[in-house]
Amino acid sequence: MTLMDDYLARTPRSRALFERATGSLPGGSTRTTVYTAPYPPYVASGSGLQLRDVDGNTYRDFLGNYTSLILGHAHPAVVAAVEAQVHRGSAFAAPTEIEIELAEEIRRRVPSVERLRFTSSGTEATMFAIRAARAFTGRPLVAKFARSYHGTHDGVMTGTAGVPDAMTGLVVELPWGDLDGVEAALRSRERELAAIIIEPVQGAGGVRTPEPGFLEALRDLTQRHGALLIFDEIISFRVAPGGAQERFGVRPDLTTLGKIIGGGYPLAAFGGREDVMAIFDARRPGAVSHGGTFNGSPVAAAAGLATLRQLTPDVYVRLDALGRRLGSAIAAEIEREGVDARVAVVGSLFQVFSGAGVTAFATGVEGGPTLFLGLLLEGFYLAPRGMGAIPAIATDGDIDDLAAAIGRTLVTLEPARAPAGA
Repeated sequence: MTLMDDYLARTPRSRALFERATGSLPGGSTRTTVYTAPYPPYVASGSGLQLRDVDGNTYRDFLGNYTSLILGHAHPAVVAAVEAQVHRGSAFAAPTEIEIELAEEIRRRVPSVERLRFTSSGTEATMFAIRAARAFTGRPLVAKFARSYHGTHDGVMTGTAGVPDAMTGLVVELPWGDLDGVEAALRSRERELAAIIIEPVQGAGGVRTPEPGFLEALRDLTQRHGALLIFDEIISFRVAPGGAQERFGVRPDLTTLGKIIGGGYPLAAFGGREDVMAIFDARRPGAVSHGGTFNGSPVAAAAGLATLRQLTPDVYVRLDALGRRLGSAIAAEIEREGVDARVAVVGSLFQVFSGAGVTAFATGVEGGPTLFLGLLLEGFYLAPRGMGAIPAIATDGDIDDLAAAIGRTLVTLEPARAPAGA
């Protein structure tokens, strides 16, 4: 039985739900990044590290809704905070105290964030950070890096269907890790540059970090040219109490946050220097408008605050140790089996590469047996592109089991080997 045959046999209810979904949702999906051929498993419930699909299959979840559930599913402290807030009310056309408490906790952890505003998604957070940079500098040009992912608004999706060609002239793509290439790409346009936006740990780019000194060089370059430096920490915030900017020791002008700050609920934020963020102060004439029915959602803020309070410095030390353990164990599996693969690990984020490169988007209808599919059959859930995130509740045993499962799956994906002695 092939991987595909086994998956189809194990997931008949997921298949039926997918076919039903295609009658209401284009391609049967409302989120491009969770589609994988022939169809994704439909989840019924999650608790701790475990996911259970509608067919009764269980998986150890090492994705956590694309890195956002750092405490695992239905953590008691988060559930209690959400239940308490829901009983007080779920949404109001008015501010609440809980949004202030979450803002203060974020400011305590991230010194560069002197003022911030909440949104409902990471896409909105990067959109408004870029708008803030353009409004503050009075310049139109934004630079981003190859293989970056900053959400799906027009300003970061140039060259894709539905985005006007006019947007292309407002965005420059930069080469990752190549300062000379960055300067060449911006040459003669420095006075147009509003901001450079970068993931200090690239998610869609394969959990890669810049070479030593590269972030510092970008910091110097933007300061020399009067532009702003934006760190998109929506994924990387989990690599240290203060995010990647703490880990690498570089202070940006603006930061976008999401994922773990919402505790599993829709919430994100953008913030930074007080003088830049002051453009959103409604008490000032000509303030930049920033609305959103669920900005600062009290339920999401309660979940996020409960999550951050669980993330003590000791938790990050342990997550780093688990990340090192996983990276070493996977590397050992790859070496022992002699497969064409590699692994990248930064803190509790990791990426397994098998063969060709990675992408943030759908694997598509042409996809055959994949690492994702093989690991589902092993009882583990990662991103279709091979990315994962270690939750704080994972044990050493979970890590070792995952590494062994990855090793077995990589072997099944290798081209057929010649028999011994042939």
